[in-house]
Amino acid sequence: MTVTHLNGIRLSWTDHGGDGPPVVLVMGTGSPGRVWQTHQVPALRDAGHRVLTLDNRGIPPTDECAHGFTVDDMAADVLALVAHLDAGPAALVGTSLGSRVVIEAGLARPDLVTRVVAMAAHARLGPVQRAVTAGEIALADAGVELPEDYHAAVSALQYLSPATLRADREAQDWLDILAFAGAGVSKGHRAQLQVSMALRDRTEAYRALAVPLLVLAFADDAAIPPHLSREVADAVPGARYVEIADAGHYGYLERPDEVNRATVEFLSGR
Repeated sequence: MTVTHLNGIRLSWTDHGGDGPPVVLVMGTGSPGRVWQTHQVPALRDAGHRVLTLDNRGIPPTDECAHGFTVDDMAADVLALVAHLDAGPAALVGTSLGSRVVIEAGLARPDLVTRVVAMAAHARLGPVQRAVTAGEIALADAGVELPEDYHAAVSALQYLSPATLRADREAQDWLDILAFAGAGVSKGHRAQLQVSMALRDRTEAYRALAVPLLVLAFADDAAIPPHLSREVADAVPGARYVEIADAGHYGYLERPDEVNRATVEFLSGR
């Protein structure tokens, strides 16, 4: 892990090696970059890429920037890292809020971006998604921290596919992981939630994206339903749309083989 002063903040990033074309992986709300290391980092390295992950602003050791920031700030962080690498333009892969970050980066600096993979992509939030996000902010502001086991159960229902939860042993494993992660919302995490609340419909703006785009939707995603991802693919000229079956919002962890196959094929130009 390296911490570098970029775009006015301390940005934490990791170079996982590889001699091929660079690809930068961008996580969603509240999650550190290391989440990619279980499945996506090794798959992309095996495919010949130089793989990098970062902790978005809001996620230590990157500056939390608890005073607030925008999705444009987050996109500028990613672009600053790409420029810092001095290795030519890079492919960008993002999920959830990270999908909005990488699309905005592609819009802002197509000269620094070769291709974009947007998992759980969305150009807008529906009323249910906005209500959930507003509720999470309100709970954090009130100092309410849900019991860990209950938080884990709610998160499992929100972020995982029913296919994953059908087997008791697998469901319990996920509950243990989610409980271990804790139920607290840090100031930086809250600032990321506020980014989502501030976002407005970007469907028309996305039509101007000039770099190749793969939209990866997860069929059982309750947090970002597939119809929101389909809207993005329909808006961007030439975009490719792939929907992963039996996968929830954490589809890149639930169905990594399918996700990695689609990502590698797209990044290789196939």
